[in-house]
Amino acid sequence: MPNRTVFFISDGTGITAETFGNAILNQFEATMRRVRLPFLDSVDKAHQAVRQINHVADVEGKRPLVFTTVVDMDVLSVFRTQCKGVLLDMFGTFVAPLEHELGIKSNHRVGRFSDASKSQAYHDRIEAINFSLAHDDGQSHKDLEGSDVILVGVSRSGKTPTSLYLAMQYGLKASNYPLIPEDFERRQLPPALVAHRKKIFGLTIAPERLSEIRNERRPNSRYAQLDNCRMEVAEAEAMMRREGIRWLSTTTKSIEEIATTILQEIRPERLEY
Repeated sequence: MPNRTVFFISDGTGITAETFGNAILNQFEATMRRVRLPFLDSVDKAHQAVRQINHVADVEGKRPLVFTTVVDMDVLSVFRTQCKGVLLDMFGTFVAPLEHELGIKSNHRVGRFSDASKSQAYHDRIEAINFSLAHDDGQSHKDLEGSDVILVGVSRSGKTPTSLYLAMQYGLKASNYPLIPEDFERRQLPPALVAHRKKIFGLTIAPERLSEIRNERRPNSRYAQLDNCRMEVAEAEAMMRREGIRWLSTTTKSIEEIATTILQEIRPERLEY
């Protein structure tokens, strides 16, 4: 059973509140039930959300944790005066002191994505997502020169989710290629990648974990057998060493950690906000 219910409330998407709240909650070994309530951009919607939060407080007998990035003061006032939860106001805690220190007022913009569709960065991100989807799993050799990074590794080592995260979060055009038995027999990279060696980054994974993942997809197959996974991982790592390719193990790392490591190695300037 969860120890506590957590609400992430915002007059925007709620992504900032959720990201901030989860970063804090990860410091505690507690099971939380998480609820995101986005687009609370009117007093009426705020009252509806408060009724939901207060109902949970009454039923559970514990005050819900409420992380908020609401900037509309009329909406926020409803939560401050009527909410039975523990209100953790990100803007009130951090923005107000910064306004005082900097001597200027914040623009009180509703969310990071409020005007995103009008920006070049947003369009670049959409283009990167489309590119990464088209170049997933070696589907296309077209315009590999346009890739910001090319991920290689055995099947199910985390290439696709990492590619999409790099595209969605950082606007990187990420291609990915599986290393397969034919590559190991030739003892060479896939021919299409040779000219783009500087953009290649390798992902590997513990054979035991790889076998678990593959068994979920194709149970009791040769593809998923542990001895086959050990062979493929060993061959892939040997190839990456021979070719001088930078690589890391995804076994115990989150997508965020993997992406950050890749950015540090290949496009460090993209770590800037």
